[in-house]
Amino acid sequence: MSALDQLPVAVIGAGPVGLAAAAHLHERELPFTVLEAGDTAGAAVRQWGHVRVFSPWRYNIDPAARRLLDDAGWLAPDLEALPTGAELVADYLQPLAQLPQVKPHLRYEARVEAISRLGFDRLRTASREQAPFLVRLTTGEEILARAVIDASGTWGTPNVLGASGLPARGERDAAAYLEHALPDVLGADRDRFAGRHTLVVGAGHSAANTLLSLADLAAQEPGTGVTWAIRSAAPARTYGGGDADALPARGALGSRLREHVDAGRIRLLTGFSVHALTPTGGRVAVAVRHADGGDEQIVVDRIVAATGFRPDHSIAAELRLDLDPVMGATRALAPLIDPNEHSCGTVPPHGVDELAHPETGYYAVGMKSYGRAPTFLMATGYEQVRSVVAALAGDWQAARAVQLDLPETGVCNSNPAESTGTDSCCGPTPQPAGKGLATGISGGLLAAPLNPISLDTPASGQTGGCCAS
Repeated sequence: MSALDQLPVAVIGAGPVGLAAAAHLHERELPFTVLEAGDTAGAAVRQWGHVRVFSPWRYNIDPAARRLLDDAGWLAPDLEALPTGAELVADYLQPLAQLPQVKPHLRYEARVEAISRLGFDRLRTASREQAPFLVRLTTGEEILARAVIDASGTWGTPNVLGASGLPARGERDAAAYLEHALPDVLGADRDRFAGRHTLVVGAGHSAANTLLSLADLAAQEPGTGVTWAIRSAAPARTYGGGDADALPARGALGSRLREHVDAGRIRLLTGFSVHALTPTGGRVAVAVRHADGGDEQIVVDRIVAATGFRPDHSIAAELRLDLDPVMGATRALAPLIDPNEHSCGTVPPHGVDELAHPETGYYAVGMKSYGRAPTFLMATGYEQVRSVVAALAGDWQAARAVQLDLPETGVCNSNPAESTGTDSCCGPTPQPAGKGLATGISGGLLAAPLNPISLDTPASGQTGGCCAS
């Protein structure tokens, strides 16, 4: 055994995928250190703790973690029940983090500032792979590691509101009026939305969750207005597969949203591209630029930017990464998850080979591995770390025996125009089964031509459903 092999594997992040990596490392008898920027396991998940996911527990528990928990006498939840984010933390992540096989190796409030190779910048090649990784924390402390598994996610780097990938003009100055994805509309954040007009921008399931909560709030609080804006010409992808979805709660999410839009309780604006934000009289004016260059304006009280997330690779700036220029994922993984091409929410099995970079021993896993793709499922991350850890243990046969069984979405093409009018979009509406966070379906803002709209059209005229007459 070399001196490098005696060093721990550094796992960045103590969320679901990071703690799954810890469980697999323990099973493989590999030393490890988990570095979590927050003050608890699942710190990012706790920020959307009020949201109920639409994948049942059986998709959200890593097999290696389950084995450790079962050995400790863990009382497993109903595997068919849908947990909230708070339940995911309290009933799974925290018990896992408290296990004696994990707890001594877990450090909180340990934010990673940079990763490099000891004595090597990115230019130096000779003997590079024999040098340990140097992980520097924001406190200045430096940790040496044989490998790095970056499961830090993307929650801290939301996409901007501007439609061109750049902030809209005045977006920073209007920060006081902006909310990022999944505010607790019916709970802790209620006062910010009650009796006010809120604009939700985004076509993914984070937007759908917020819109449904706002519709509930509007039924309770007079004067609460809800407007939904998307860049695409139709909301077919957000409405999803209905009863064709293998996860009933996910199918019901879109069906409930369509009902609110069709009834006029949520005003839908399509072809909507945010150009500029201007605070005015205690409210914010949103300037919209259409494909033909024309501008319109809507004035609201609050804006929820449910526009997705992007990875921050800056901590690995001195490592040799091979990133797809579009997705921000590895070049090998990008075509497997690209929502412009991928249909039905399925993801081919993938593992260490698709996640590898030229920097041997560094792997971004979980949400971060997907770059800007909004199609991540927790079970995908668990299989990723199982494969990566097997490779680090030298078991390449197991590392490459990747398997992934994901539920279908019922949406048979990522192009909403092609989904319009099909059974998957316009089938019978299932009974509501609860709201949930997007885990497997392509969400986010769509790359579709912008069609001019009139912001003065009454809400009753904005059905926007794929089955509208």
